[in-house]
Amino acid sequence: MSSTPRNRPWDVHRPPPATGRTFLVTGGNAGIGYFVAEQLAATGAVVVLGSRDPGKAGAAADSIRARVPDARVRHLRLDLADLPSLESAVERLDVDRLDAVVHNAGVALDDPPRRETGDGHELMFGTNHLGHFALTRWLAPLLTAAPAARIVTVGSFAARSERLDVDDLESTDDYRPARTYGRSKLAQMTFGFALDRRLRAVGSTVSSVVAHPGGALDSLTPARPPVHTRSAGERLRGLPAALLVQGKDAGAWPVVRAVLDPHVEGGQLWGPRVFGLRGTPRSEPVPTHMSDASVAARLWAASCDLTGVEPGLGLGLLAQKPTD
Repeated sequence: MSSTPRNRPWDVHRPPPATGRTFLVTGGNAGIGYFVAEQLAATGAVVVLGSRDPGKAGAAADSIRARVPDARVRHLRLDLADLPSLESAVERLDVDRLDAVVHNAGVALDDPPRRETGDGHELMFGTNHLGHFALTRWLAPLLTAAPAARIVTVGSFAARSERLDVDDLESTDDYRPARTYGRSKLAQMTFGFALDRRLRAVGSTVSSVVAHPGGALDSLTPARPPVHTRSAGERLRGLPAALLVQGKDAGAWPVVRAVLDPHVEGGQLWGPRVFGLRGTPRSEPVPTHMSDASVAARLWAASCDLTGVEPGLGLGLLAQKPTD
């Protein structure tokens, strides 16, 4: 992925150049996704902001260009909650290859009632997991056309304390917003690890990596008006939390490293160095419940049924693997 010397320490403020490469960041118009896009744009790569809102994506692109001279950034209208629209969205990418996709976009609901996508799926599971699962299939030809493409899934610290209920993936029987969100992120991370196992089994040049931002607060995030603004009072109130967590700019560091570092390997988990909550990025042990092969196999099969996508995802993967 780069010619960066192995003995050179990773510098979050000076990632290696990526001129000539193209990256897609879903949800790149706000939050962690915005800062991932801004940092990737500084490498010279073409950065595509996947967003369903052209106005917000345009504001994000303008903000990036204001901070990154000659940034090459553009928008792809992408709605992960609308599964039938994803194939045509990918066709509008109009590129010959894709060097990385960052599966970042997500929905987090705080209160009932349970909501559904237009396709009838629970909104958080349907957007956060099923949307990215299906998107991977339509991006497959572009990813396999790149020399060593990466699929980087952005997980969440919230997934550590959850367990998937494979008999109720869409929280039909027992809906609790915080738990449903955590499980949707756990589904994403479980998929990310299972995907890499299957890619390795068929000798693919594509790899799958999972990263998470740790604890990332708006109050500790630098202003990027109009994408993100904060008052002096909000900043002061957030300072005590800086002992434990960080801003979303720093939360983007593990994701950016997962995309760019030539020494990152498929199947790894990257997060902040200090208790998984703040600091520079490092590789972490993968929690056992995220790499459970039997759960991953049932999630994969259910995801294929719910999205109508074939088990191989267009990546030449085996439909069934004993390890999955």
